[in-house]
Amino acid sequence: MIPISPELADQLNRLNPQQLAFLAGYAWAKSTGGDAAAVSFQSQAEAAQPAPARRVRILSASQTGNARKVAEQLLAKLESAGVNAVLTAAADYKTKQLAEEDILLLVTSTQGEGEPPEEALPLHKFLNGKKAPDLSAVSFAVLGLGDSSYPKFCQAGRDFDWLLEKLGGKRLHEVGFCDLEYQEEADKWTVAVAETVARLAAAPAAVPSGNGTDKAETEGDGTVYTKEKPFAASLAVRQKITSGHADKDVEHIEIDLTGSGIRYRAGDALGVWPINDEALVAEILQYAGLDGGENIRRADGGERDIRTALREDLDITQITPQFVRDYAALCGSEELQGTAADAEALAAYLAATPPVGVLAQFPHKMTAQELYGLFRPQTPRLYSIASSQDEVGEEVHLTVGVVAFEHHGQSYTGAASGWLGGRLEEDGEVRVFVEPNKLFRLPENGDTPIIMIGAGTGVAPFRAFMQQRAANGDGGKNWLVFGNRKFTDDFLYQLEWQQFRKDGLLTRADLAWSRQGAEKVYVQDKLRQAAADVWTWLQDGAHIYVCGDAARMARDVENALLDIIAEQGGMDRDDAEEYLNGLREDKRYQRDVY
Repeated sequence: MIPISPELADQLNRLNPQQLAFLAGYAWAKSTGGDAAAVSFQSQAEAAQPAPARRVRILSASQTGNARKVAEQLLAKLESAGVNAVLTAAADYKTKQLAEEDILLLVTSTQGEGEPPEEALPLHKFLNGKKAPDLSAVSFAVLGLGDSSYPKFCQAGRDFDWLLEKLGGKRLHEVGFCDLEYQEEADKWTVAVAETVARLAAAPAAVPSGNGTDKAETEGDGTVYTKEKPFAASLAVRQKITSGHADKDVEHIEIDLTGSGIRYRAGDALGVWPINDEALVAEILQYAGLDGGENIRRADGGERDIRTALREDLDITQITPQFVRDYAALCGSEELQGTAADAEALAAYLAATPPVGVLAQFPHKMTAQELYGLFRPQTPRLYSIASSQDEVGEEVHLTVGVVAFEHHGQSYTGAASGWLGGRLEEDGEVRVFVEPNKLFRLPENGDTPIIMIGAGTGVAPFRAFMQQRAANGDGGKNWLVFGNRKFTDDFLYQLEWQQFRKDGLLTRADLAWSRQGAEKVYVQDKLRQAAADVWTWLQDGAHIYVCGDAARMARDVENALLDIIAEQGGMDRDDAEEYLNGLREDKRYQRDVY
């Protein structure tokens, strides 16, 4: 090693990268007897060439639109930092290009029992499949949105993060988790990730800490009604559509939208802000030792009496692990603290106990502010729209199954279903907004055949589909596979379906009744019985739609479809999975499950 004098070292430290590259080339050429000046100029020119621009793709996998909003905010932060990025909905993403990505930023919600949202199922299955790619050239970060009242909180985000790393991807940032009130945590994650990506892309601009632009809130002309700014509609009609002997109360609801200018499409959902039951509010106040007139301070700094806050502002019907932990600490019960500390015991307790049940079991006098702090803010409930606007005009129809249960000797109903299905008076105000569902749409070509598979209130969007196809004059065949408990009690919209059949609009109907005879028959059983016809319809280009319970019905239907595809198409299970995944990517297999 040749020693360098302090003076020379000081001079070298003052050189910029381009000057050091010039000097390195000059010294190398001089040592080999070449043209030092020419080589050093070449080295300088090469050093001056900018590195190839990093390619950044943001994938949004959303069920109700929240993940999409966060992805748009991330895009705005990156663009403000001088980073070129592309935002793609998972429904529009071709999974086979995944290995060609450079930087992948995934924002995903979770649905059902920890599953990815519908639009991300093809990607999830691809990453789990036998053709999963090598992602060693991909850098990634994942943000999960979820609901902590469910045991598998943000499970889709956790799964995607694990799968991307397992396949060789390089994690840029730890996976993030957001609860229902997601904005604060989403901001922290998007700012940190945008800063990391900006450094990788050598972007000079600073990353702003704001929320970015929410394009979904500002599109269109005139007033746009959203979750944050709902329309004050009114209840026009409520009609029970199950018999008086039925095990479940299902109500047909018609809401008047006159003057709103609201437009919706068959397949969309209606968001409803519920008002909590006065009797439930009174019971909660009783256990807390409060009369309801005490004031509380809200997060926005405003004040309100605790009774009104419980009735209008807070979700007092859905229990969460945090509620149990917080109340256990507040009331000091060793029994409840022990339950909260045991994951298995806590999961069982959450499944069997509403918030009021906890208060009833461990009553404790507290301040109004302490009671207020136990509950999460109220959230709207989404219902599949059961009407076509071309048919009903300035109305929107819903099919509401009233949730009813008993606990500690008291009867309770669901927050929104009990309100819409019973407590809300005719002409009473109901705050609503439309939640578009681009992943549950009729085929653009009206001559395309469709198969509609639904159980219980899952028939709602198919009523809208039939009204829409009738209004359009579509010529495509329509096949309904519907299931419920009893034909005599639970055939929802029976007369309408019979009329659709009589008119020739409904080509075929297969009905499954699980409590009608000696054997339980479900929609998946009807599909298997008609396996050859299902395959023929698929070969003719049919689109398949499934609506209903995600945990059981939708899963059983998917397994039946895979069996049909394998049997009728002469495939093994893996090939059948790939075939069905292809239908998903082509928008020919769409689900609206909850």
